Amino acid sequence: RVKRVAADITDKTKADLANLSQLAPAAVTEFVKRKLAAKQVIKSITVSKGSNFTTSVSKRDADLSPDMLVDGSWRTRSFKSVNLDALGAPPETGSLHPLLKVRTEYREIFLNLGFEEMPTNQFVESSFWNFDALFQPQQHPCRDMHDTFFLTDPAASKLSVFDGGQLDPAYVQRVKDIHSTGGFGSQGYGYDWALSEAKKNILRTHTTAISAQMLYRLAKECQGKEFRPVKLFSIDRVFRNETLDATHLAEFHQIEGVIADYNLTLGDLMGVLSAFFEKLGMGSNLRFKPAFNPYTEPSMEVFSFHSGLNKLVEVGNSGVFRPEMLLPMGLPPGVVVIAWGLSLERPTMIKYGYDNIRDLVGPKVDLEMARANPICRI
Repeated sequence: RVKRVAADITDKTKADLANLSQLAPAAVTEFVKRKLAAKQVIKSITVSKGSNFTTSVSKRDADLSPDMLVDGSWRTRSFKSVNLDALGAPPETGSLHPLLKVRTEYREIFLNLGFEEMPTNQFVESSFWNFDALFQPQQHPCRDMHDTFFLTDPAASKLSVFDGGQLDPAYVQRVKDIHSTGGFGSQGYGYDWALSEAKKNILRTHTTAISAQMLYRLAKECQGKEFRPVKLFSIDRVFRNETLDATHLAEFHQIEGVIADYNLTLGDLMGVLSAFFEKLGMGSNLRFKPAFNPYTEPSMEVFSFHSGLNKLVEVGNSGVFRPEMLLPMGLPPGVVVIAWGLSLERPTMIKYGYDNIRDLVGPKVDLEMARANPICRI
């Protein structure tokens, strides 16, 4: 038997749905979740005639021409509005590569310090100027094919100076003697020096080949005259048959400085390097390490800290040219020559924060990088 327990039934949900506009937002959200209600946005637009309303279509002028100014028609014409705050399209312009920027700064530093730039546009050198004149023995490992690029055509050259001048045969003989039997207080290397080996053409491995020719020319100039102290520098490309990695390339730029004068010491060399790198903002992070070079004694490697790699990176080499290199040229016995060679790419990596040299030079370079980099970082 069915028994009534309530007088009537009230559908509260139906009543709430009929009065959604009067419900609290939380209650409406609950109905939406239960899919008993849905939100609908109704937009209405009212259109009315304005002051510029017309039933005829006319083209507004974009520019004010000289004819309009002459006949006065500009007063009745309609012109397009101009947004004077809008930025124009960026012009297509060239951009300097970071290496060129840093190279320019290096060059200005040298010139401000009173240095004279050497002519270094000769990439192909004879082994004589690249090795033999620097008192580097012909059996040295760096003269092997796995370290040096040798030319096959022409494979050999006539020994001459960079400006086309003829090389004194007596100087070549003195170089041969200093290698084979010694001289000027040196015992030499004690081997049979071969002229054919010295004539081999190579892609220069350092710009010191030009420095040697400049010193040879200086020695000839001061014969019978008072010695003239010089300060020379060069910034140009060199080539080495090296394995490519994050900090090494087969082709790179070398910055070289040479000072020839009396009574120069290793302390003078360290002071010049510190002052030079101080102008680059790297003077406080320099470290010097004893090293060996066939043509300098003593010799030092120069390191600077790279924050990106979080380690010391070699940025150059330096030393005092040996008497076995200078005296055969004819320079006065008391003249001392200090020199240093620095890489252009590695300081640029440090200044611009690159951790891979192939992002700076080569086919993987992002050209947008050259456009977006600051004008100067030094």
